[in-house]
Amino acid sequence: MSSESFQLPSGFRVAVIGGTGGIGAAIVREFLDLGAHVTATGATGDELARCPLAGHDRLTLATLDVTDESAVRAFAAGFDRLDALINAAGILRRDAEFDIQVFQQVLDVNLTGVMRCCTAFREALAAAGGCIVNIASMNAFAALPRLPAYCASKGGVVMLTRALAHAWAADGIRVNAVAPGYIETPLNAEGRKDRAHYDRIAGRTAFGRWGQPEEVAGTVAYLCMPAARYVTGSVAAVDGGFLAG
Repeated sequence: MSSESFQLPSGFRVAVIGGTGGIGAAIVREFLDLGAHVTATGATGDELARCPLAGHDRLTLATLDVTDESAVRAFAAGFDRLDALINAAGILRRDAEFDIQVFQQVLDVNLTGVMRCCTAFREALAAAGGCIVNIASMNAFAALPRLPAYCASKGGVVMLTRALAHAWAADGIRVNAVAPGYIETPLNAEGRKDRAHYDRIAGRTAFGRWGQPEEVAGTVAYLCMPAARYVTGSVAAVDGGFLAG
């Protein structure tokens, strides 16, 4: 396999939904480093303002509420071709997810939001022979008692990924997912203040540590490269061996 197989083609265009912080921002940075033209979204203007990569000449920032069907379709209509769609928008509401309205809110962002974006971008992806990478979670396979909606939504993302991989293969669209484990992000910053909890998680991994967002981003980028052209319907765990032990 040639070295070009592990590079992105010239003019590669990628949309990173939820690309303004944590894992999403690391994915954006990875694609920019690889020479891609990136559009990254955040749910609010404040999220965009905090984006550490704002001002990059190959980065466009936009607000997008993935629970708003008309907004998602209007946003996608601005792309005639798209090489890669990364669905990284997600929320969790620890302990509150037992309330049915909160449960539905989490599913609307984490699962239905992914479906909205995938269907809205289908034509642009087909025009480019593009691919989708959905950000699932290790908690699609290992449940947490305080996050029933988050776990359910990420399990749904895994099966949605597999279903779309078969449904859209004829369009030339590959659909894969990445399932991060315990990654140090703003989303879990509060929980990491509990040193016993932090060390207990680290001790469960093969490497004895939590992961970093950029360690997820590399796998996402690989799944968009020519080297991965026969990979679809797969879920790549990036969890430091947590699930293997």
